[in-house]
Amino acid sequence: MALWLSSLVIGLYILNFTLALIIVNKDVKTSRGMLYPRESETREVRSLDGIWNFVCSDETNPTQGIRDKWFDDDLSKSRPIIPMPVPASYNDITTERSLRDHVGTVWYDRKFFVPRSWEKDQRVWLRFGSVHYEAFVWINGESAVKHEMGHLPFETEVTHLLKYGAENRITVMCDNALIQTTVPQGKISEVANDGGVTIIQSYTFDFFNYAGIHRSVHLYTTPKTFIEEVEIQTKLSDNNSVGYIDYSVAVNGTAANEAENALYVRLKLYNREGVQVVNTTSDGKLEGTLKVSNAMPWWPYLMHSDPGYLYELEIQLHGANEQLLDVYRLKVGLRTLSWSNTTFQINGKPVYFRGFGRHEDSDVRGKGLDNALMVRDFNLIKWIGANAYRTSHYPYSEESMQFADQHGIMIIDECPSVDTENYNQALLDKHKSSLEQLIHRDRNHPSVVMWSIANEPRTGQLNADTYFQFVANYTRSLDSSRPVTAAIATPWTDDKAGRYLDIISFNRYNAWYSNTGRMDMVTQRVIDEATAWNKKYGKPVIMSEYGADTLEGLHLQPSFVWSEEFQSEVFSRHFKAFDALRRKKWFIGEFVWNFADFKTAQSYTRVGGNKKGVFTRARQPKAAAHLLRQRYFALGREVDQCSLPEDLFTYIVDVGGSIKNESGDL
Repeated sequence: MALWLSSLVIGLYILNFTLALIIVNKDVKTSRGMLYPRESETREVRSLDGIWNFVCSDETNPTQGIRDKWFDDDLSKSRPIIPMPVPASYNDITTERSLRDHVGTVWYDRKFFVPRSWEKDQRVWLRFGSVHYEAFVWINGESAVKHEMGHLPFETEVTHLLKYGAENRITVMCDNALIQTTVPQGKISEVANDGGVTIIQSYTFDFFNYAGIHRSVHLYTTPKTFIEEVEIQTKLSDNNSVGYIDYSVAVNGTAANEAENALYVRLKLYNREGVQVVNTTSDGKLEGTLKVSNAMPWWPYLMHSDPGYLYELEIQLHGANEQLLDVYRLKVGLRTLSWSNTTFQINGKPVYFRGFGRHEDSDVRGKGLDNALMVRDFNLIKWIGANAYRTSHYPYSEESMQFADQHGIMIIDECPSVDTENYNQALLDKHKSSLEQLIHRDRNHPSVVMWSIANEPRTGQLNADTYFQFVANYTRSLDSSRPVTAAIATPWTDDKAGRYLDIISFNRYNAWYSNTGRMDMVTQRVIDEATAWNKKYGKPVIMSEYGADTLEGLHLQPSFVWSEEFQSEVFSRHFKAFDALRRKKWFIGEFVWNFADFKTAQSYTRVGGNKKGVFTRARQPKAAAHLLRQRYFALGREVDQCSLPEDLFTYIVDVGGSIKNESGDL
């Protein structure tokens, strides 16, 4: 009976939206993001970030704003507005519980001017870095675009919707409701409360469902005929001395349609010092290969003395009579990825991953883009000696991907499919859409070394077999240059998805969720499970999650759950297992859960959120962070011959052997 009522509520919720959109009587265009907005000789970029006006719909009447056409006028005419920063999650900005826990639709608007100069001989585009979960956008009361899928960009041309040399209004409706066919999944129910009824959003994933305009909003211009897409793939010669850049350029515009053969591209490649190292013309083609002599490879952090080396690729689009039509620039890292049944290599060198699962999460701003926090996080990642992280459990900001490129941090790039529990065709279509958007966005980043197609899906179910066969094969059809993985929590005995992956990643919380507090049930269990995964599928294995919740400042000896001593001891027991597994060669990485504490839904098992971070939510280290730093740098010294920070010279780090540095044995 409860299941039937839940299905009815979800059905009515969807039906209300469908009917409301019919009332609006507009064909709403869907879109995804194209190239990241960059200024050039032919392009201008303007930010619409700032303080927007904001109103919240009634939970029991989420379509009121559509029916009453709030987008036709200022939101202040519909109901009292509150100021809302963009980008930011709206949940923690005010002091109202109702907004923090709101389920359904909210509305934003703001006004902006467009210069008269933008009206001539160019096109204007509106781009959102991310709105969670579903967005509908209007410009001056006219429907502009809609997009479903949080954490991913979308854009549309608004040339014809703008008033040039005058004031314009942008209106956004955001819906955060998650159901069984969204990615990620959730459930909606209507329950009685003291005031009547309320809408409850439930989900099985363990992080707060922050919502709103999470990333930057931009207006940007392009010429009438412009560079719409750029795809690159790189490789190095066997001795890494020569680099090759395969490129493909897509063009949009009148000139492209009428005289495609007259178009050509000229490419220039500059090294880090700004010296031009390649200059070539495509001879009427929009694709080709650049050869880079004396190449500087892109290396991960601590694998080389100069990690994250990037070139700048300048792409010029020319038309008839050598007319310059458009210019776009992007950073390029030269590297070769390869993998087998036992190893993962970059530029011919085996990689041992040492990293984190993370979340985009912070006080006040929630999942909103925060450049100061991003820089702090990367400083901590490098301080602790990590060389990788997984974008658990959704795509991270484009700005953070660019930062990872620059600093040589490898990324396992994860789509927003988390804890999938029911498989169906509608969900499969959206899962594939999320991967298409993710790979389209991130395919040119050298830091992205692996695609993760899901986190902790229910892979023991019978229909998981066919489902993940489709998902994995679809991912490879989009990009075969990177391996495919998924973080699996299903026991290896029951799993049906691993056969379709290139690399096995598994999550397990020994001494925490399993055999709580039992330190004598960690090391051998980790060894046995990793070995079983490898034996079953014959593929490289990563432990993608392990850890324990810890309250900073709680000290108990002997160690006890939630104490800092307990977290450190859990780590130490895992380290012993990892060192034994590393000798088997096919074990290629360890990822702590989590980088920093983060917010979750309210629960008596969560004291202010998930506390498994080695850093607090304020990004200060717990005791385990110092232990992990010793381990990661010692591994870097042993595996990659990196230099050790001066303050670690005095530590004795047991990683299964003697480690030398300038001061002698460690």
